Amino acid sequence: MGIIAPKKRSGVSKALITLLLIILSPLLVVTVFLYLLWGAILYIAIWLTWREQFVIFVYSNSPIWKEYIEKEILPQLQDREIILNWSERKNWKNSLAVLAFRYFGGYKNFNPMGMIFRPFRLVKTYRFFEAFQEFKHGDPKRVETLRKDLFGDIGL
Repeated sequence: MGIIAPKKRSGVSKALITLLLIILSPLLVVTVFLYLLWGAILYIAIWLTWREQFVIFVYSNSPIWKEYIEKEILPQLQDREIILNWSERKNWKNSLAVLAFRYFGGYKNFNPMGMIFRPFRLVKTYRFFEAFQEFKHGDPKRVETLRKDLFGDIGL
């Protein structure tokens, strides 16, 4: 009984992959450029529209954090904030805040999250999701630390 060796890829398939990469690389470069350009346009629109510090806070109706956020965070955010409830996102209208959240919020650990925008500075984000997982199991330290850091950065 002999050992059966796996088939090697033919030179044709390697050549095809190389050709596809060469053909698609300009598309990839253009896509990355357009993505970065969109981010720059958003920053300029934000800096021109929100001439002072501005906060976007996103959360949902999760029983893990809804009550805490509505009692401990939202009342403190003053009048320079926009609150987006992820549970009601179907009712969101396209606005600068929604576009900013979708671009800068990312696709991971974005709920709950606070984002601070300041003139001519990059956005600063506070992602609470993992901290609330610990909170759910009885450890509020990370949530409290993030809340204090967020409030400290907005001057509360």
